[in-house]
Amino acid sequence: MTTSQPKKTLTLKKKSSDATEASTSGRPGHGPRKRSGARARLVAQRELTRRKTDTFDTFEAELADAPTVDTSADTARPAKPEWSPAAERAPTRRRPATDHPSQHAATSGVVRRPRSDARNSPSRIRVAETFRVFTPCPHGLEEALAAELNALGFDDAVADRAGCRLTTDWSGILRINLYSRLATRVLVQVAHRPVNTENDILDLAYNTPWERWFGAEQTLRVDTSAIRSPMQSLQYCNLRAKDGICDRLRDKEGQRPDIDTVRPDARVHLFLDETSATLYLDTSGESLFKRGWRLDKGEAPIRENLAAGLLALSGWDPNAPLLDPFCGSGTIIIEAAWIALGVPAGIWRPFAFERLRNHDDRHWKDIKAEARARIATRLDTPLVGCDLNPAAIDAAKQNLDRAWLTPDTIRFEVADARNVLPPADHGWLVTNPPYGERLEDSDDDLWWQWSQNLKQNYSNWHVNIISSDLELPQKLRLKPRRRIPLHNGALDCRLFVFDMVKESYRREKK
Repeated sequence: MTTSQPKKTLTLKKKSSDATEASTSGRPGHGPRKRSGARARLVAQRELTRRKTDTFDTFEAELADAPTVDTSADTARPAKPEWSPAAERAPTRRRPATDHPSQHAATSGVVRRPRSDARNSPSRIRVAETFRVFTPCPHGLEEALAAELNALGFDDAVADRAGCRLTTDWSGILRINLYSRLATRVLVQVAHRPVNTENDILDLAYNTPWERWFGAEQTLRVDTSAIRSPMQSLQYCNLRAKDGICDRLRDKEGQRPDIDTVRPDARVHLFLDETSATLYLDTSGESLFKRGWRLDKGEAPIRENLAAGLLALSGWDPNAPLLDPFCGSGTIIIEAAWIALGVPAGIWRPFAFERLRNHDDRHWKDIKAEARARIATRLDTPLVGCDLNPAAIDAAKQNLDRAWLTPDTIRFEVADARNVLPPADHGWLVTNPPYGERLEDSDDDLWWQWSQNLKQNYSNWHVNIISSDLELPQKLRLKPRRRIPLHNGALDCRLFVFDMVKESYRREKK
């Protein structure tokens, strides 16, 4: 037992390193030495900080001397026997005779684990990096989509078959997903090469650095489409691409991702043409026409991006009145309200890029915050939707509420298009009337009666009607100014554009 007080053990005299070690490790026969008081806690904290700093500096020095392992290299690690690839891949995937870089790293005393690195540093995208992007859209909207992308600041966007092509950085990819009303998806090209056999597809998929974007912790889905491809089975091509992706992740990170065809974390699209294959990373997830507000679809729904395309092709001015006399569940008129208010098309929905390894959630929140700040709070433009079916109007009002719009934004009412009067002396009429299975043969006189209403009451209005009935102008007894080919799902349609001029129909009223 000692009578000295703990505070008397402290001294201002500098101790040698041996003495310091002895004082901190304990006294012989007395067990570990315990200190108390604020001064003792401060000394202990400084000592702990010094040790951490020394350890970090040593690790930094070792790391600087160690060779860097390129996780995106095409060369694969030797697989374990139980995970060996199929024998058919042996002639197409060659291992180099030299040692793998990870072996050199191990001999220097620094162990570099590819899986950990792929989740952290390599997945971060360089600010100056640009990507080739393809944005598919419904047939007939390619030029309108190119104009939309140009207006968003993507000057090199050009129309292509069933979509547009452009180059942009990662922030631009996020902005297209958020703002585009016409695109169906935003696909980032990650690989492209000529292919002759299905094994060429396997090699292309295997040699693509998927670990940059996703890994075994995410679920995967692969889709395949083709135009004039000589491959015998697209299903087998899809399987080859999936095997190549999974085999690479297994060899790089030790585990294969699970397949989920319903709600996958990562989507890959394989596109085949006559001579080549292209692999795309899907940054959208569910199709972009799914805005997140439409649950009640009505009898024959029109997709939201096609509805926005009709408004774009019609030349509708968001400051001008708009009428849809066959509104159904309200898709066209609600889409118009979002356009007039400046609500981004994807503001309320999730995206696939949010589940990728490189996702910067702070940057994404900043982009959305900027978009929300520009949304108008009031709409003075008259927007009117009518339908003869009360259930359709009820569904439209429910969709209006889910679209975060106030009831006074759009006027929905039960009415017959043959009797509806225009809400203003000029404006636009854009509609998807019943046709095909929606219209019975006994109701063919609907067109003539409706055209009478248009001719007599809609002078100075621009009438735009989408229909799969190519003889609709003859039934309306109206001459269209334009016929724009479009596809509404699998239906081959036309957007008929009429400019109603009163002087042309003086003889109609008897």
